[in-house]
Amino acid sequence: MLARLAHTVAHHRRAIIVAWVVLTIFGGFAAGQVSKRWYQSFSIPGKSAYEANQRTLKAFGSGVRPPNVVVFHTNGDATKSGAIKQAMQRAADTMPGARTSSYFSTGNLMYVSRDRHTTFEEVYPPGLAKFDTKSGAERMRTAAAAGLPAGTTVEVTGHDPLEEASTHGGGGGPSVLLEAMIGGLGALVILLFVFGTLPAVLMPIAVAVASILNTFTLVWILTYITNVSIIVQFLIALVGLGVAIDYALLMIFRFRDELREGEDVETALVETMTHAGRSVIVSGSTVAVGLLSLIVIPLPFIRSIGIGGMLIPTVSVITAITLLPALLATLGTRINSVRVLPKRLVDRGHPEDGAWGRWARFVLRRPWPVAIAGLAVVGVLVGLGTQLNPNESQLKNFPGKGTAIAGRQLLADAGISPGVMKPFDVLVEHGGNTQAVAAKLSKVQGIAGAAAPPSWRSGGDSLVEAFPAIDGAAPGIQGIINRSNDALSGTEATLSGVPAVDRDFVHAVYGNFPYVLAFVLILTLILLARAFRSIVLPIKAALLNLVSLAAAFGIVVFIFQEGHGSSLWNITATQAITAWIPLMIFAFLYGLSMDYEVFMLSRMREAYDETGSTDRAIELGLARTGKLVTSAALILMFAFLVLSSSPGFEIKEFAIGLAAGIIFDATVIRALLVPALMRLLGRANWWMPHWTRKALLIPGREPLPEPATDNA
Repeated sequence: MLARLAHTVAHHRRAIIVAWVVLTIFGGFAAGQVSKRWYQSFSIPGKSAYEANQRTLKAFGSGVRPPNVVVFHTNGDATKSGAIKQAMQRAADTMPGARTSSYFSTGNLMYVSRDRHTTFEEVYPPGLAKFDTKSGAERMRTAAAAGLPAGTTVEVTGHDPLEEASTHGGGGGPSVLLEAMIGGLGALVILLFVFGTLPAVLMPIAVAVASILNTFTLVWILTYITNVSIIVQFLIALVGLGVAIDYALLMIFRFRDELREGEDVETALVETMTHAGRSVIVSGSTVAVGLLSLIVIPLPFIRSIGIGGMLIPTVSVITAITLLPALLATLGTRINSVRVLPKRLVDRGHPEDGAWGRWARFVLRRPWPVAIAGLAVVGVLVGLGTQLNPNESQLKNFPGKGTAIAGRQLLADAGISPGVMKPFDVLVEHGGNTQAVAAKLSKVQGIAGAAAPPSWRSGGDSLVEAFPAIDGAAPGIQGIINRSNDALSGTEATLSGVPAVDRDFVHAVYGNFPYVLAFVLILTLILLARAFRSIVLPIKAALLNLVSLAAAFGIVVFIFQEGHGSSLWNITATQAITAWIPLMIFAFLYGLSMDYEVFMLSRMREAYDETGSTDRAIELGLARTGKLVTSAALILMFAFLVLSSSPGFEIKEFAIGLAAGIIFDATVIRALLVPALMRLLGRANWWMPHWTRKALLIPGREPLPEPATDNA
């Protein structure tokens, strides 16, 4: 089929190129249109705390977003300061529709420090939480500070102001377009050293541009069918860039090899499509499976990332097997013209005689030491990976400067619980007794105080506010939530608030993670077993990918959770990794790293079919794909490093996790463990029982070649 497609593309290359140019220009238009349609909220359907939050929003117009905490410090008794009371009103006036609570509205001393020098006001912003929503902390502080007497200070802190402080105000950092351009520039430099000729360098960039913009077209259409998370735009730009260039590299490497062997252009194209094109399809399928696995998570915004993200490898594959062959057919041997590197640096083929060939032979001679060295490195990082704490970071660990940081410090100095920045809200419905509910909660171990502000009533509904004695992301918070829910059992009250919703999110994600893992592993094993006609190779590939992922988590834990080197990104140890990051790293890294496995094993399988020697297959496969895999990994790593320049420590954790995972996989896993373990397994690599061939609908049982003499 691929051979027929190659002939068709070669004969209609001009029409195909024109069609892609038109589609890509339209893709540029679609990219502008889809920017107005991104989904910027998240939901956790069916979870008690989330559903209570939604009912609170409907009844009171607020309750979904965490409160801003306006902190006042004075030398006198804060509870007797009329100036502070007036300042609180001015702060609330900056946010029309906000719901507020304080000592002055409740008479409850839980809003005041023990020495009465510090007090605070909770200001709950109205409306939904969106990715681009600003906290208004600076405006609120300015209003509150106006007219305060000497000796009285005010700062505004809370979850959202602290998150803005950690992103330097939320306005810095490169745009999606700039990130893609910087990533493309980095890819261009790497490609210069990979190919050395201008046409070969520019072709992958052209394929990447076509893939990215046409993906935006499909996502634009998708937004009229379902909500698509705003996160998808970053993934299209950067993952699209990396994956499309990966596939173009594989195709161009093979095409140039075939030309060097003396084939004419069309024959070279047919051979490229038959072998490299097949690898691209298998590889793209594994990336798509990794992303599609996100639909198993019962969270609409994560499912939208999975569906939207799946389009990235799909379009990249289609581009690589249609547009790229048309360009190759048009250029022909001119792909090796316009040299931009010294002749001695330009790839001349026969990689088995180069550095990668020498390394392959070294691994074949000493598989045990290489395998042990690789496993030792992996073991250390996997051990660190088991310490992963998927949770929101405690607010004390948010980096930055400004009023949010100063306000956080005022609370800490006054001995006020960090739980006031992420309080519990309790929705009391059907005319329930709020005072009784507040009294029950006040007695719960781990609750610093509870109050029922008189103004928090709407029809038959009312609210109680409770402050946990610890941060809403601290290790003991689940116990406090459980005890609070037990205390509320049998009442008309439902616990909600940011800490409870955060725990619902963690349970929704990681309670379903085994199903995600099963989905990915089953589909990957089926795809690879059909592609490589072996049971052993897919199992080994899946296991090594899981090990590679665990090692990537170990790198994230070491750098960010434990803080070894996080200062390079102006971040202190977070003690936790935001809950969505490990899931997203899994979904993307599993598929992307499988790219390299597919590239290598496809060439090894081809060499084994030709020679019948496992050793020769390993040598040729590693020698002919080593440069390809490391180049592709460097391009992806650079793309993700660009993403790490975005504001916000969460994006940095995500980007560095992917960048480190990609380069670790391409070096330790693919260059050390894959060839060493295959050498040790010998002919067992190619074992496939007859029943599995029938089950997987693999046609014909072709005879294996006569085995050459192996050292195994």
